[in-house]
Amino acid sequence: MSVGTTGRVIADRYELSTLIGQGGMGQVWTAYDQRLDRRVAVKLLRPDKVAGQEADELRRRFVRECRVTAQVDHPGLVTVHDAGSEGEELFLVMQYVDGADLADHHAEHDPYPWQWAVAVAAQLCAVLSAVHAVPIVHRDLKPRNVMVKQDGTVTVLDLGVASVMDTDTTRLTHTGSPIGSPAYMAPEQAMGGAVGPYTDLYALGVLLHELLSGDVPFSGSTALGVLHRHLYEPPLPVRRLRPEVPEALEALVLRLLAKDPQHRPASAQEVYEHLALLLPERGMPTGAPLDPTRPFLRPHAPWPDRARTPAPQPTAAPVAERPDVAGAVDEVKRLLGEGRITQAVDILGSILPAAADQHGEHSPVVRTLRKQYAATLMDDGQYRRALPELRRLADERAAEAGQADPQSLRFRYEAAQCLEQLGEPAAALAEYRALLPYYENQYVAGDPELSLDVRRRIGHLLLALGDRTAARDTLARLLHDVDRLRGPGHPLAAEIRRTLEWLGQVRG
Repeated sequence: MSVGTTGRVIADRYELSTLIGQGGMGQVWTAYDQRLDRRVAVKLLRPDKVAGQEADELRRRFVRECRVTAQVDHPGLVTVHDAGSEGEELFLVMQYVDGADLADHHAEHDPYPWQWAVAVAAQLCAVLSAVHAVPIVHRDLKPRNVMVKQDGTVTVLDLGVASVMDTDTTRLTHTGSPIGSPAYMAPEQAMGGAVGPYTDLYALGVLLHELLSGDVPFSGSTALGVLHRHLYEPPLPVRRLRPEVPEALEALVLRLLAKDPQHRPASAQEVYEHLALLLPERGMPTGAPLDPTRPFLRPHAPWPDRARTPAPQPTAAPVAERPDVAGAVDEVKRLLGEGRITQAVDILGSILPAAADQHGEHSPVVRTLRKQYAATLMDDGQYRRALPELRRLADERAAEAGQADPQSLRFRYEAAQCLEQLGEPAAALAEYRALLPYYENQYVAGDPELSLDVRRRIGHLLLALGDRTAARDTLARLLHDVDRLRGPGHPLAAEIRRTLEWLGQVRG
């Protein structure tokens, strides 16, 4: 039975019209917003298609990803209008994009002009630069998730939905196959490793190679075969197929397709700067429909070094306007209870300077508020702002109670999670490795559950950094201990076993 029906109205407002996409857990429909009389796209997801706790986790992540996605403001990103649940279904209402998806656009223009490929990739870099600054990793960048609009501008679809499907602990399906599109999947993602902005850059390289050469760099009859080629075969340089492609563009594609994430460009901003040198000169557009060079009369350039710009810090209000700290704390509790996390973050950030003035910078009240501020920033996906707060809390607590203090270690653990989310796998790995001895030492701050989780994260980060031998050794030892402590039927044991089986299949 389908999860949607033509004419059905969602949330007393969105009337489903035409089914335009369908997958194992949901559908995408064109629909009409009856209140504002406009066409929209509605995505319906069915958490009840998976069992028990996974369904609850999917719901939680869906709400969070919708909220975080709605915070990204960029003309090259599909706009989120609404989200919620109805019965067993989750729904996401998005801008309806009038145009052709990039796969169809590519098929209708063969060979694809290399100038068009540059223009598409440059626009995608602008979007990725804004998305990665949040930070969000798209995880499923491919031609079917990119629309070329009538004015030639490119719009990226499905931001956040891929990551809703891909939880921290389930990178492979129950059959041991990778989640996502194998042809566009970076080696570290396919192997179950930690993902980051570098993962999207690899997918961009695959997409650019396909536009220039007519086909993806690695194909095969099975997902395993494609993965093996991603891991071990060098891509064919595109100039062997299209000699007119500039050498600089071929070199950039090869860098994007580097097996080791550390050998790829450092950011979407850097890729954009290389592409900018190859963009068409300013002038009159050709007038051709869906010409992606048209926006480059002046491109949607990403903000220079936006990801490295620190967020503005809250400042104390003038004396006459200082807010009521106790009242603000009550308001934050109410907002958090209603799930209004972004608003709670803003209030906490503005109240901290006033609280420090009233009670003292190191008072228990201020310390509690700062803990809540850091935790709420993490809940809101604002890892870049949470990281310095957590480091400061960890350092202050360690100075008072020692390096092995459980609360200080917890702050460091959450800071490492921020580094992981921000796409800094080497820094996250170093922090987890520094923490592990404390969690394994029962006479200091031993915590068996956190010890197992840290070891799992170390294994995934090693995969992300391309060290499959060390990852295999780490995960094999972890599996032995999980089997012994929790039993072979434990979900963590099953997940590690699937990853090890996959690693064994692609040993080469």
